[in-house]
Amino acid sequence: MQPVTLYIKETCPYCIAAKQLLDAKGVNYTAHSVFDLTEQERAEVAKKTNNYRTVPQIFIGEQFIGGFDDMRKLDSKGELDRLLNA
Repeated sequence: MQPVTLYIKETCPYCIAAKQLLDAKGVNYTAHSVFDLTEQERAEVAKKTNNYRTVPQIFIGEQFIGGFDDMRKLDSKGELDRLLNA
């Protein structure tokens, strides 16, 4: 299974929903609070996401898939499982 990484704000409802969806699927993931990142780490994430501004920022492996709505769309099409198991 591909590693999943989320960049979140703890109280963000979309971040919570993303974690709940992954939990329901039994997916292990690493969640990083954007408030705990150094300026350099923030710059690296911004580069990988093409300056995506909202949270969560979700990566499957090294691929940035977007936010919760993007992940939910992938799941509804059956593509999320394929990406997770690639």
